[in-house]
Amino acid sequence: MSEPTADAVRRAVDAVLDPELRRPIGELDMVRDIAVSDGIAEVGIVLTIVGCPAAERIAADVRRAAASVPGISEVALDVGVMTPQERQALTDRLRGGRTREMPFGPGTLTRVIAVTSGKGGVGKSTVTANLAVALAARGLAVGLIDADVHGFSIPGQLGLVGPDGAVPQPTRIDDLMLPPVAHGVKVISIGMFLRRGPGTEPLGAVAWRGPMLHRTVQQFLTDVYFGDLDVLLLDMPPGTGDVAISVGQLLPNADVLVVTTPQAAASDVAVRSGLVARQTGQRVIGVVENMAAMTLPDGTTLDLFGSGGGTAVASALSSDGLKVPLIGSVPLSPVLRGDADAGIPAVLAHPEDPAAREIERIAQALMAEPRGLAGRSLPLRPR
Repeated sequence: MSEPTADAVRRAVDAVLDPELRRPIGELDMVRDIAVSDGIAEVGIVLTIVGCPAAERIAADVRRAAASVPGISEVALDVGVMTPQERQALTDRLRGGRTREMPFGPGTLTRVIAVTSGKGGVGKSTVTANLAVALAARGLAVGLIDADVHGFSIPGQLGLVGPDGAVPQPTRIDDLMLPPVAHGVKVISIGMFLRRGPGTEPLGAVAWRGPMLHRTVQQFLTDVYFGDLDVLLLDMPPGTGDVAISVGQLLPNADVLVVTTPQAAASDVAVRSGLVARQTGQRVIGVVENMAAMTLPDGTTLDLFGSGGGTAVASALSSDGLKVPLIGSVPLSPVLRGDADAGIPAVLAHPEDPAAREIERIAQALMAEPRGLAGRSLPLRPR
């Protein structure tokens, strides 16, 4: 067998993916000197910051990659940290050389979907979390912004809560934030920036008004590095308040999915969230009815929250020749609720559950839904 070369080891190490940036570390200029002698590979890498939360995983992956080269019997790994100049160069590269700007406005190739409701308690966040995971499982690059600043619940539903109740913070590279990843979905939430008090005290509450709420949403869209996404979902707060208006201003190109329950008390106000979205130029693409009739073990059905609400909302939002469809009716499900509390989306934990199957069907319908091209730049140039 021929002696392994440093170039062979470099090729293997270069291909290791950074688990937060989801790009090869060779492409990120994180690989330093590599030497090979008598079957021993000496490999140097640098991490983005001191105390990088992905340090152990990156080191293990680099060791494994170097050891996979035929003829390498031992790996000596040296781990350093990028200089401030190197970090700045990295953030510039990640931003594509552009200045600090929001990448999801008109012209973006990412499909932006804001999931709204008229009132709280209709299961909007549960539907959003499961839709995000279902889309990611289909091979799409998915981001999820928990824009419900006052009533955030996405980190808990996606299992981003430790045994002590702590939620992982995004890794910061200068002014860039790398969102935690759960079940293939890149996630950001205000809950990641709040700390618990002593003992078992709950996370702090957010008591912010208009300007602070607008700034928070703007920072999530601008300073969080999601990379190239196919779909960006926003779990909106209920109603038509400050965040809904801010998102309408920042993302007039967003599609809107309205969630309601079958009862009139929820469906009547759900219409208003769709109307406000339309006033800002957003496109209402459909209605999801949650907590619909469930089938009991004896074959009978239970309409705990009545019936017809989803159809009523879709009908009320259809006007001027524009039809808004009822794209799904998710049955009331103890399994869906239990999995949300456990932090494992039902589409993964119990895909056979009727509610999970319906959310999977909705995800497939969203993938098939054509994107509006108004305001978007097409990749065409005149000759």
